[in-house]
Amino acid sequence: MVLEQNWRWFGPNDPIKFEAIKQAGAEGIVTALHHIPTGEIWTVDDITKRKQVIESEGLRWSVAESITVHEDIKKRSGNYKLYIENYKESIRNLGKCGVDIVSYHFMPVLDWSRTDLNVKFKDGSLTTRFETKVFAAFDIFILRRPNAEQNYSDIQIQQAEEFYNNLDEKQKEKLIQTMLLPFPGTEESFTLEKFRATLEEYKDIKDEEFRENLYSFIKEIVPVAEESGVFLAIHPDDPPMSLLGLPRIVSNKKDIENILSVTDSPYNGITLCTGALGAGHKNNLVDIAQSFAKKVNFIHLRNVTVKENGDFIEDNLLDGTVDIYNVMKTLLLEQKKRKDEGRKSTHMPIRPDHGHLMFPEQNIKEIYPGYSLFGRMRSLAELRGLELGIERSLGL
Repeated sequence: MVLEQNWRWFGPNDPIKFEAIKQAGAEGIVTALHHIPTGEIWTVDDITKRKQVIESEGLRWSVAESITVHEDIKKRSGNYKLYIENYKESIRNLGKCGVDIVSYHFMPVLDWSRTDLNVKFKDGSLTTRFETKVFAAFDIFILRRPNAEQNYSDIQIQQAEEFYNNLDEKQKEKLIQTMLLPFPGTEESFTLEKFRATLEEYKDIKDEEFRENLYSFIKEIVPVAEESGVFLAIHPDDPPMSLLGLPRIVSNKKDIENILSVTDSPYNGITLCTGALGAGHKNNLVDIAQSFAKKVNFIHLRNVTVKENGDFIEDNLLDGTVDIYNVMKTLLLEQKKRKDEGRKSTHMPIRPDHGHLMFPEQNIKEIYPGYSLFGRMRSLAELRGLELGIERSLGL
């Protein structure tokens, strides 16, 4: 295989063990030091211990996903200067330990958003979904965010109200838990009250100011990344649309172009996530991959079926709206180009991003939505087969 095959692992408490990961065909691990609170330094000692655990299993720590960006940095308030310095030190320490890629995101408050985490797919597996009317129902009638109605059309508000009026108390509570579900390894766990208070902190921060906050952060960390030999890869918004009145600035081709132009360095790159960007029905993933192939430092491949109103469902890898075949072809051609040009870093780590929860695992509560064993194993196998077929057809 030309592309480095990887697997996201959430640390010692992950229910997916190394034996299974290796049997799935992965050669590298994508992980983070989840036990270190957001904003604190990843020390050489902590990084080395985690690296030794991974390498003792015959695997490689390929990507740090991610060093979480503190909310103070995003808002450019409070102790943001200290947190930026800590972020720089963590990058330096990763470089010293030979972990040379950091994937990060700049989404405010929430890492991702879905309105249903247990959708029964046509084959009986479970997947995730985002429905605009459900999100609007949560925002307007449960969260009761001030002036939330201004972010929706009359028809969206009507559909949201009809949906909300048909919910019983148990269904409302389930929706709240879904919307506020923390990502594995994060210490942030919201109640509705705390969530409202956090959103309030962003009420005066508009897209343009938020962009400048990101650009300032990039200008600070890229020189450190260059010195440390660590390639940065910003992850797009998931989903790539405005939610809860919060700024969204990594959502489309123009956003990515602006971010990469902040500093023209191979260390200022992107995580090409076909699922996150694919959830924007106007995004052409083949065009985006071709346009920014040189700056792709990390790759997430998954698929979605998306509607024009913003609704989407996580589909099988080779089925949904995204043209995975031509995205993969673009990446393989870029990999060859890097080797032919003798670039300093030629490896392009790839991982299956999310997978359906299949029958053998559907009663295992510890599995986080999207991070099943069998679903991701299927996706990784399909990626390997697709890659080999394209390589042979192109003579790579």
